[in-house]
Amino acid sequence: MKKLILASVSALALLGLAACSDSGTGTDNTTTQSTNPPASEPMKPAAPADNSTKPAEPAPATPAPAPAQ
Repeated sequence: MKKLILASVSALALLGLAACSDSGTGTDNTTTQSTNPPASEPMKPAAPADNSTKPAEPAPATPAPAPAQ
């Protein structure tokens, strides 16, 4: 039983090594090139923000009332 487990672990290790090895026949030697947008269309400025809504303001800090005695 130990021989079967050892053979299985060895086979998995060998397959893992073969899958991750860098063989010279299947490598990808292509390069990438970035592209720029066409210059014929000028960039438009962003639309102005709608100021009709105000951001939430925090509640004013008031001291806690004194405990009743």
